[in-house]
Amino acid sequence: MREEKLKEEFVEVRKAEREELLKEVIVKIGLERIDMQKGIIVEILLDSKAMRLVMSLEFTKKQEFKLKKIERPIYIRNINSSFNKKGPIKYIVKMNIYYQGH
Repeated sequence: MREEKLKEEFVEVRKAEREELLKEVIVKIGLERIDMQKGIIVEILLDSKAMRLVMSLEFTKKQEFKLKKIERPIYIRNINSSFNKKGPIKYIVKMNIYYQGH
């Protein structure tokens, strides 16, 4: 009886792990700077519930993407409705994005 209960608990834990894994998808894509045709490969999170593609200012500067200041900052809210601690989005970047050769 105890062994059967342990098996049931194990199955429930495995099921929860599978469901958790299905909530995020990470893929490799290529990003290419338009001004230099210089590319890099990065891993991105799909289905993050973001309505646009977002990358950190630190990453953008490190990769030497050309930043263009936008007129009105875009304020980001977290899932709990608080504002993101990194502050609003103030810049955009133009780039080419490639996935599996497309």
